[in-house]
Parts: sequence; C-alpha cells; structure tokens
Amino acid sequence: MNKEEILKLPKLDLHCHLDGSLSKTFLENTLGRKFSMSELSVSMECSSLVEYLEKFDIPLSAMNSKENIKQAALEVMKLAADENVRYIEIRFAPLLSVTDSLSIEDVIESVIAGINEGNRLYGIYGNAICCAMTHHDIEASKSMFKVAREYYNAGVAGLDLAGDEANHPIKEFSELFKYAKDLGMNFTIHAGEAGPKSNIEGAIEYGAKRIGHGIAMRDDERLLNLAKERGIGIEMCPISNYQTKAVGKKDIYPYSDYIKRGLLATVNTDNRLVSNTSITDEILFLQNKNMINDAEILQGIKNAIEVSFASDDIKDMLLKELGKQVLL
Repeated sequence: MNKEEILKLPKLDLHCHLDGSLSKTFLENTLGRKFSMSELSVSMECSSLVEYLEKFDIPLSAMNSKENIKQAALEVMKLAADENVRYIEIRFAPLLSVTDSLSIEDVIESVIAGINEGNRLYGIYGNAICCAMTHHDIEASKSMFKVAREYYNAGVAGLDLAGDEANHPIKEFSELFKYAKDLGMNFTIHAGEAGPKSNIEGAIEYGAKRIGHGIAMRDDERLLNLAKERGIGIEMCPISNYQTKAVGKKDIYPYSDYIKRGLLATVNTDNRLVSNTSITDEILFLQNKNMINDAEILQGIKNAIEVSFASDDIKDMLLKELGKQVLL
C-alpha cells in the first residue's frame, strides 16, 4: 500500500496521550508565544524515556482551564480525523491539571466535551482513558479512579497507569489495580516500555485488558503465549519506542512477529507532537524498514477494533467500513 491508500483506510488510535499530541500552532495560540519544534518534540537521538517525558511540560501548561482542556481534546480529534482515524482513545492524567480552581470532575468533563465536539464536527468517534501516574500517591490515584467511574461508558472508557516505569515496578500498584477491578472498569497499563518483562506479566495478572507498548516480552515465549491465550491487546507505538530506546536503533521492531504469533498487536501514535507522528506515519515508518506488509497493516486495524473499548455498535460500524475499503 502507498501513502494515499493507507490514508484512505479507516484507522484507530488506541494509545494517544492528550498532552503529547497537541499541535505546535495550538500551543502557540494558547500560550501566546512561538516555539521551535525542538522544544516540543524529540528526534531519534533522544536518549531515554526520561528525556522524552521532559517534552510534556509545555503542553501541560496549556491545559490550565476548562476551555483550554476542551479545545485540546478537540484539537487531537481534528488531527486524527484529518488522516481518517475513525475511532480514538485519548488518554490523559486528570491529576496533572487539577488546581484550586480545576477539580478532577472539571478536567474529565472538559476532555469528554472536546471529544463529543470532535465527533459532531469531524465525524470521528472517541473515548477518554484516565491515567494514574507512577509518581502520584496511590490514594490520590484511587480517588481519581473513583471520580472517573462516574463517567464510565459516558465518555470515559477505561483507566491506565503511565509515567517513569523503569523506577516504579508494577508491584507498587497492585492495590491500585485491585481497586480498578473492584470498580468494574476496563484498564490498560503501560508495561514493558522502559521497564522489565515482569511488569507486563504483573499487568496481565492484575487484569489489564491491554498493555501499552509491551516491547520487553519480545523474546519470552512463555509471556508471549500468555498474552495470546488471554487475548491481551498490545498497544504498539513504533516511532516513540525507537526514540525512547525501548527498541535499539538497529533492532527489528517486534510488531510483525507479534502478528504472526497471533497476538492482538496494534499500531498507535503514543504522542503525535512529541514524536512528530500520525498513524499513517507509524505505518509508513515500519513499511520503509520492511517490517510490515499489507496483510499485517489490515490485521492491526482489525485487532484494534477487537480490543478497543468502543461500544459494540461502533465496532460493527468500523468492521463494515474496513471491509468496504479493502474491497475497493
């Protein structure tokens, strides 16, 4: 498939961080000053996930009011719709935007409002995923999860854990995800990006329906088989994984291998601005390295539909759209 054909495909983006995916123009207009791309994004010379995460400070400073947060979510919906992403799950950490004048409820409602407005204006469907951060107090994260539960299936589709995985092993969060399970909510967990494969195993055992990145299990037959048997979705983000050194510069990306093994691997953006990417760019990136073929592109979209937190009606619609496009 060429770029034009990939653009026409009805795509999904299941791993997209709100604060890392705003446009340069949006930030300049919101914050009232000019930025260079080097201030907002990284190159392949980025040294680690820790350096990568430093790029979130500027976008987070723009998410400082209900209107700005709503417009931020709307902006990401538009950027995704422009490349024919038909369904997106936008994840964000509510506690990072909470102030004396902004409650957890305000932040979540503003993101949902932006997603709903994006659906109305651009015809793209979406849901929110509320992230706990590894550096936040467990009790504070539990309180946020409790609030997020009030919006479950009404704009919020699930929960997540993100942040500095390397210095916070999954065992630190067993209590948090027992609570998430008790709430009856879907959740995904960042695991095996900068941390060891034991984080992936722990996330699966805690009940995660999906794993963010999942790179560290690529050589572990037992863990790969476990992920397959449990039907775990793998949210893969190729460009950011090379940038953060989750994958070495000369390493073969494991997406194709995961697909061949029958894992429910998907292609996602992670951070559209920080990684300067789109779903189309991610696919082309793998294609240019001969690490993906047309059948694997389509399988990844089918997998994304299956493991998404979308309603059954939206899943059925997306499968029909994909079927029609493949027939053309």
